[in-house]
Amino acid sequence: MTYRTMLRPAPYDALRKGFDWDLPASLNMAHQVCDGWAATEPDRTAIIEVTPERARRITYGDLWYRSRQVEAALIERGVMKGDRVGVLLSQSPLCAAAHIAAWRLGAISVPLFKLFQTDALRSRIEDAGLGVVVTDLEGVAQLAGLGVACITRSDLGASGGTRAMVETGPEDAALLSYTSGTTGAPKGVLHGHRVLTGHFPGVEMSHDFLGQPGDVIWTPADWAWIGGLFNVLMSGLAIGVPVVAARMAKFSAPDCARICHEGGVRNVFFPPTALRMLKAGGARIGGLRSVASGGEALGAEMLDWGREAFGVTINEFYGQTECNMVLSSCGASFDTVPGAIGRPVPGHQVAVIGAGGQICDGEGDIAIRRGSAAMFLEYWRKPEATAAKFRGDWMLTGDRGVQTGETIRFVGRDDDVITSSGYRIGPGEIEDCLLTHPAVATCGVVGKPCALRTEIVKAYVVLKTGAQASEDVLRDWVKTRLAGHSYPREIAFVENLPMTVTGKVIRKELKARAAREVEE
Repeated sequence: MTYRTMLRPAPYDALRKGFDWDLPASLNMAHQVCDGWAATEPDRTAIIEVTPERARRITYGDLWYRSRQVEAALIERGVMKGDRVGVLLSQSPLCAAAHIAAWRLGAISVPLFKLFQTDALRSRIEDAGLGVVVTDLEGVAQLAGLGVACITRSDLGASGGTRAMVETGPEDAALLSYTSGTTGAPKGVLHGHRVLTGHFPGVEMSHDFLGQPGDVIWTPADWAWIGGLFNVLMSGLAIGVPVVAARMAKFSAPDCARICHEGGVRNVFFPPTALRMLKAGGARIGGLRSVASGGEALGAEMLDWGREAFGVTINEFYGQTECNMVLSSCGASFDTVPGAIGRPVPGHQVAVIGAGGQICDGEGDIAIRRGSAAMFLEYWRKPEATAAKFRGDWMLTGDRGVQTGETIRFVGRDDDVITSSGYRIGPGEIEDCLLTHPAVATCGVVGKPCALRTEIVKAYVVLKTGAQASEDVLRDWVKTRLAGHSYPREIAFVENLPMTVTGKVIRKELKARAAREVEE
């Protein structure tokens, strides 16, 4: 049995009416993304690997065989159900095969980012208790001295064997994905085999019902992160949509356009930072049916630019490593609201709640009610942190928002909201406004301690190459477009901003910088 789609094109109310996860007692993601298709349509295209030299098609049969090869190598090293298997690979068929092989054995795959340095790798290896990592020759060098066995392509035998899939259910552990560490040390987020099913409705909505004839999906986001691994790779494979695998040494607008053209891409997930870089580079990419973006809220100006650059309306979505794809826009189903991050996806109850756990009017904490198939099982070996993530039956995202009807607008991280002269100010709206200025490439906005106002709004701005703008010009730009109380009273021009590996501005570092300025 192969998965088709969970949602059919319909108005929003019809999508939510009567929705049920209907999770089977026996569930394994290896069957969902590979084995089911390999048994019924082995010649169907699973992955299109695009390199500067060529575009190569990998079928589900090919992927099944390669994953069996990896599985045999894991068995040889004694991997059993519940063991953790690291995957240190960029976008490639082997990366997909490694996760599939681990899941088929009932093991827990642990994605690792190729740009991690020794300390970041060591902390995750030690915390997860990793004994084996599937990687490439570059990864072998990165892992030297860290006490793990490495499996590379050269270790794979000619035959993968035919051992039966280990019996697993929706709640059995399958994935250990580490947070990007924007609010403290990275934590291991443990997910069960139901997590992929939990992604389907949101992925389908954000791509105007992914799974239409001719769909081909890609993202420049690395497959080491939940956004690349589940929003694109595994969901695409499960739905039967070919997934483009392409590695860029450094993000560039021309490379994006080339990959989309050579891979026949019709559906793409661009993180907000990628969109801003494409806009700064004057990119125009044709032939797309859907563009999705998530991680930070986009403003009206970016949405307008997207319509011009891509010929489609960008669908924003929202989620996090602990519970992903829970809010989404869907231009094919309802009108997009600029500044909003979407409506609750079928199967997920999302609301803005108050301190007592009640759904509230006005600003509050964005939270997700227990029962979502995408919700994590626990923080790895951290029961106190797991308990602190919940307020009653609601999982706290750590983000602040405002709900109007079914639509939720993102205000900012709970610890990012700026309190100035009695006003609570979200940095995202100010950043969006600054980004509409033709001289601004990117920016970060934080609260700077102030004895008089509690905090003032401070902006750190990176200008486009060759562009010029003064503090007064940018200050007035915001003041005349937003509000008299929320413009940046101080602006610092910098060469770059601190960012996570997923492209999000690390505001806590900017806040620490602003606090040091006061002390000095």
